[in-house]
Amino acid sequence: MENNNHTQQKPTLSMSQAVSNVFDKYATFSGRARRSEYWWYWLFYLIVLFMAVFFDNFFGITFDYLTYGPIYVLAALGLILPTWAVAVRRLHDINKSGWNLLWSLVPIIGAILLLIWACTDSDRTTNEYGESPKY
Repeated sequence: MENNNHTQQKPTLSMSQAVSNVFDKYATFSGRARRSEYWWYWLFYLIVLFMAVFFDNFFGITFDYLTYGPIYVLAALGLILPTWAVAVRRLHDINKSGWNLLWSLVPIIGAILLLIWACTDSDRTTNEYGESPKY
């Protein structure tokens, strides 16, 4: 069995490694991000926003008629750039332009399309966005 760098898969990232990678590239829209990095970051992102809503409600500082307040807004604003950046790098990993993230503006169809792409395995070869971080 031949050991080829293009076919040998690297180990899956842990949640801490993935989140660390995303924050190391806080606003870097170039390069590639593998599936595990993307999905672990999304879990972290949802936990942070859930905790922000919890603390807004716990301290009674929610906005009128809303379930969130200033802690949530600050957390969401602080995470918006790395969230966009990792999404663009994930699209690059399957050899798609980051501009495809604009599909999120199309209700339902855009979300379904981006979900399918986010679940797609990495392009095994080097593409115009760089070497595969997975293979």
